[in-house]
Amino acid sequence: MSKKFKRSYRFAFKSSLFITVYFTLFISAFLYIFYELLLIQVAVFAIVCYLFCFFVIQYRVEHFIYKRIKKIYDDLTLLESSSFSRSQITTDMATLTQDIDKYAKDKKLEIEALKIREHYRKEFIGNVSHELKTPLFTVQGYISTLLDGAVNDEVLRNKYLERADKGVERLIYIIKDLDMITKLEIGDLRLDIEPFDIIALIQNVFELLEMKATRKKITLTFDQDYKSPIMVNGDKERIQQVLSNLIVNSLKYGEANGTTEISIENLIKNKVIVRVTDNGEGIEQEHISRLFERFYRVDKSGSRKEGGSGLGLAIVKHIIEAHDEKIYVESDYGIGSEFSFTLEKTT
Repeated sequence: MSKKFKRSYRFAFKSSLFITVYFTLFISAFLYIFYELLLIQVAVFAIVCYLFCFFVIQYRVEHFIYKRIKKIYDDLTLLESSSFSRSQITTDMATLTQDIDKYAKDKKLEIEALKIREHYRKEFIGNVSHELKTPLFTVQGYISTLLDGAVNDEVLRNKYLERADKGVERLIYIIKDLDMITKLEIGDLRLDIEPFDIIALIQNVFELLEMKATRKKITLTFDQDYKSPIMVNGDKERIQQVLSNLIVNSLKYGEANGTTEISIENLIKNKVIVRVTDNGEGIEQEHISRLFERFYRVDKSGSRKEGGSGLGLAIVKHIIEAHDEKIYVESDYGIGSEFSFTLEKTT
């Protein structure tokens, strides 16, 4: 449906007034010099002149200038009907200018956002390629060596098959994590919300990661002795995964003989905040805003001292947001980091 005009008479009013005043003064001077000046005749002339000019100017404005402006509106509406105003087209130039300026600014912001997304997309594809090609090439190398004759050496055969198996396990690990993030993003992963004791869950994660912490010479501890259970609502299995990923991350970048400390504090009446604090190498501020992106690496060299899919923190963020909760990170480079997230208390 074509747009309708919302008429504005400001331009025609002012233009007619200027023309009428000018010609009235001219006619008055002419009559005063050459004929007898009659105020009634001057008044009639002024009224007739004003009305004539007003209607002519208004008609020409609407059917000449704004006919073309309407074409601009229609073209812009076809380009992006969702973001352009659906209100009537006004013949007020100030309003029209504001509409066009707003449209131009919106388009500029949209283009900038698309450029950022394109940059992230290219970076993400590069990171996925990096994460997948390493175990793939490893598996391929061991299998090719076995096919070239090493399969006849029993010791070498078993050694290479074990290493190839580890490479396949890493590929499966990455693919499973990617599948989980995809389900979380599209809302296809159903959460089993139930009340559970967060203290007992953390203690269980400590036990599961005790050997890994011992190898790194890092102590897993609470900030205090929690003698009473703290009951929260959430998907117990997914929150355990959140805690495991955060603690593994702290162990990965923690300093030898350091600590990873867990604390639980009352935030508001029905919320608690769980903090995972370490005294590791810390994170520079420029990286913090992108920590939860898939495959984002603080170390741009590509080398990894530790394994992992590169998706741990991204999974943590999506699980917490699926619970309608918040996750936070604070870090001082060279001092340590603190990751924290909120949970709803059981009433």
